Amino acid sequence: MATAKKPAAKKPAAKKPVAKKVVAKKAAPAKKAAPAKKVAAKKPVAKKVAVKKPAAKKVAAKKPATARKPNAAFMKPVTPSAVLAAVIGATPSPRTEVTKKVWEYIKKFKLQNPENKRMIDADDKLKAVFGGKKQVSMFEMTKLISGHLK
Repeated sequence: MATAKKPAAKKPAAKKPVAKKVVAKKAAPAKKAAPAKKVAAKKPVAKKVAVKKPAAKKVAAKKPATARKPNAAFMKPVTPSAVLAAVIGATPSPRTEVTKKVWEYIKKFKLQNPENKRMIDADDKLKAVFGGKKQVSMFEMTKLISGHLK
């Protein structure tokens, strides 16, 4: 048996591209010239520093509002040694207050190193507190001060 050839299927005619309409753009209205500003001697304005806002935190569940209680160990009055008392005074006060008073003394006499603010240049009174060291980092300072508290 001979197979008969089937007539070829007609291909659909290729679509012609649609011509796009060209739309004329309207001319923008002419802007008026800005009025000339008077140039006067002004005081220099300090530049504003951009402050980043912290990202909003998601709260899973609200707890009932309770007043924050300070740690009792920090609030317990401690007595400074005679060497430290020459800097901050002899009255017993909490550790937090001792640190604040030492920083007040440092700021008052400008003992922070101007190039590296983390370093404290000791004067005669502070040199005795710091164990004879001429310069101490602010992190090492709290360790050295704690040795002078009872």
